[in-house]
This record gives sequence, C-alpha cells and structure tokens, in this order.
Amino acid sequence: MFLLIVSLVVVLPLLELYVIVQVGHQVGLLPTIALLIAISAVGTSLVKREGMRVYKDFTEAIQRGEEPSKQIVHGVCILAAGVFLFAPGFISDVLAITLLLPPTRAIASKLVLRRSRSKITVIRATHTGPIVETKGTLAASFDVIDVDPREGENN
Repeated sequence: MFLLIVSLVVVLPLLELYVIVQVGHQVGLLPTIALLIAISAVGTSLVKREGMRVYKDFTEAIQRGEEPSKQIVHGVCILAAGVFLFAPGFISDVLAITLLLPPTRAIASKLVLRRSRSKITVIRATHTGPIVETKGTLAASFDVIDVDPREGENN
C-alpha cells in the first residue's frame, strides 16, 4: 500500500509531465492546453451526470430497504474519477474517464464486494427489534451497550 501511495504521489506526476511535454512537441502548446481543458470540461460534466445517477440509485435502494453497497462502490469510483480529473494530465484523465464508464464501475463493484462480503455484518434496527444478517463474523466480545432513555421520553 505504501508503494502505491508513493507511486501516485511521486511517479504519476512525473509521468504526467512527460506525456504533456511529448504531446506538446507533437501537436503544439496551444492545442495541448486546449485538449487538457476540453477533457477536464467533458469529464466534469460526466462526473456530475454519473454522480447524480448513482445518487438516484442509492436513494431508490434505501427506499426499497436494500443494502446500497453496490451504489457506494460506484460513488467511490466517481469520487476517485473526480480527483483524477482535478490533476492536470492525460494519464489521470484517462484513468478518470475509465472510472466513469459503467462497465468499469461494475467490475470494480464486483471485485470490492466479493472481497468484503465475508467480512460484513449488517444489523438493522426495526420497530420489532434488530435484524442481524451475519455474512462475516461478529465481534468476539458480543457486548451489548444499553443506553438510558433521555429525560422526558416515555418507554
């Protein structure tokens, strides 16, 4: 994980600069700048559109009483795409556009959910009592924390 962070912080900006210079040599300075601005503008509108779509799916899943884990992964992919679009450069823009594509997000969602499903325990509080869906393992302590009602509340 440390190497991934170092590569993103140190190596990626150097690669971005190299690619920008190479593209600048091939097509010129103004077309390179215009291309970077155009990609950022199109990417920003895609982030907004896809973000609104995922938010709508998220709220619909909540209203149906479903677990919105797929929508959360999609939202994180869109957030990462927005961060990549914020950084100037062609490599980060390609990564961002790739993360904005629904098939790519579906693959990322499957990978993340497959890896995390065995570690998740969902406890939902309902008016009839808690519903526990154990997909992983519960904590070993099984401690129950009981909270006293606030003053003035009826039981």
